Amino acid sequence: MSETSPAPAPAPRRRARVRAPELTGKGGWLNTGGKQYALADLRGRIVVLDFWTFCCINCLHVLDELRELEEKHRDTVVVIGVHSPKFVHEAEHQAVVDAVERYGVEHPVLDDPELATWKQYAVRAWPTLVVIDPEGYVVAQHAGEGHAHAIERLVEELEAEHAAKGTLRRGDGPYVPPEPEPSTLRFPGKALLLPSGNLLVSDTTRHQLVELEADGETVVRRIGQGGRGFTDGPVDRARFQEPQGLALLPDGTVVVADTVNHALRRFDPETGLTTTLAGTGHQWMQGEATSGPGREMKLSSPWDVAWWNGKVWIAMAGVHQLWAYDPDGDTVSVTAGTTNEGLVDGPGAEAWFAQPSGLAATPERLWLADSETSALRWVGLDGAVHTAVGTGLFDFGHRDGAAGQALLQHPLGVTALPDGSVAVSDTYNHALRRYDPATGEVTTLATDLREPSDAVLVGDDIVVVESARHRLTRLRLPEEAVRVEAVAHRTQRAATEVAPGRLRLDVIFQAPAGQKLDTRYGPSTRLLVSSTPPELLLDGEGADTDLSRTLELNPEVREGVLHVSAMAASCDDDPAGGTSQSKTGGEYPACHVHQQDWGVPVRLTEGGADRLPLVLAGMDA
Repeated sequence: MSETSPAPAPAPRRRARVRAPELTGKGGWLNTGGKQYALADLRGRIVVLDFWTFCCINCLHVLDELRELEEKHRDTVVVIGVHSPKFVHEAEHQAVVDAVERYGVEHPVLDDPELATWKQYAVRAWPTLVVIDPEGYVVAQHAGEGHAHAIERLVEELEAEHAAKGTLRRGDGPYVPPEPEPSTLRFPGKALLLPSGNLLVSDTTRHQLVELEADGETVVRRIGQGGRGFTDGPVDRARFQEPQGLALLPDGTVVVADTVNHALRRFDPETGLTTTLAGTGHQWMQGEATSGPGREMKLSSPWDVAWWNGKVWIAMAGVHQLWAYDPDGDTVSVTAGTTNEGLVDGPGAEAWFAQPSGLAATPERLWLADSETSALRWVGLDGAVHTAVGTGLFDFGHRDGAAGQALLQHPLGVTALPDGSVAVSDTYNHALRRYDPATGEVTTLATDLREPSDAVLVGDDIVVVESARHRLTRLRLPEEAVRVEAVAHRTQRAATEVAPGRLRLDVIFQAPAGQKLDTRYGPSTRLLVSSTPPELLLDGEGADTDLSRTLELNPEVREGVLHVSAMAASCDDDPAGGTSQSKTGGEYPACHVHQQDWGVPVRLTEGGADRLPLVLAGMDA
């Protein structure tokens, strides 16, 4: 065999580079042992900025997506969460501290309550990921979910390129874990009264269920090993991952919304066994099946469950829908919602939700806490969706009175009361509220609760899950509501100034290196546009496959919100470079879905921009 000289290494791809702005945040740094950082301190490392806020389910999905990348490239990559609040409560420093522990964030976090770094990086959506190379230049930006594979490929390119240049610095990162706090519960999510009189609680951050005696404090037993995992079995073998909702079935077993495992589990208090009802452990993405056998179906962050009309109804927070599990056929299917995020009433198939996170059933209605619209809503026996309290994604506060003008702030729980009214766990207002359908009035039952996420009736008392105080709190239902001073808020993001008339909307998507758009089954992109108020858009509303579109803005409407939803599917260009195995044994290219929803507040002004670029993946040239 003759010897040949090795082929020269391919030259690194030329990519656009922009000098990265400094990282600033009034709240300072978390998970660094008290040390403050500047970008210069991270020179030589690949930095991934994750712009997130803890109310946002898509942000929580991205935290999970990044875990493998962080572990695999721990000596070259530094992930930094830039916490950029939507709600007023999220600008509180202690709330950010709590959220970092609650969701197991194992990288440094910059608390940016005034959105200073968000503005410097021209971020428009939660979540947004920005990649900075070892020399301090921005080389990529991605909005939404599903980009971890693309970022990993870019990281490998940057590692090779900067190792060759001598500009890559390996070593331990700046992450310093906080000291664990002792407590019986740790950020509990939901609670349930068992037939025995004991209480079952989802101990979310410890990935367990905990059975407590009727006093709500004495531990009877813990269900689950306590680490992240997806395992069936007895109490000492089962594993969950951030479980939330609980619902009692007629046979005495309990359905568990196993949120980060994207699954429904069944716990039998009699035998202690946990089994899986539905879900594969993988997250549902656009285009996948919406009905089928339970254990073959993908779900997306089920947050709460309720038994209603012979089915287990599921608040599917991850895709802004309601689903249901039918025990007779052992199937799951969508029951309401389009996957678009917003507040739209009507027939189930046409309704819009925004992270439904709490459910409560009465014979005539299924009540739900729709967290991102700060709304209380309900489904009737005919399947139609109605709104009792709430106006949309950007209005929130603490205001009692007539339901049409009352305000909540990111509620996570709802509880049916004996008189036909409902109690709302008004999470970010630290309050328990009450809505009475008979009078249409909203009142406040209790304040000074720390992030209440659920409540359960026990006799004449109501037991509140005070998630951020790590405890259950028993309250006597008062005959008269507590009076509070009204406060109203709007999301603090500054509106984008655009010119009335024609506006060019460009969603930027560049397929990751080594990939191309997946056109095997038709167009691989989708763009959906709408507005609040609807009169804002004279032309350009609706769905199409082109990621660019000319909108016509109504000059008579001075401000509003453009709702933009984009999706793109890409596959490996070379099947040999990254393949998956089909059920028939053949190989096919590994494919990935990238998707994001934007709510862009706009203000119409003469001389404003005539182009609105939104980056799904890549850089806006």
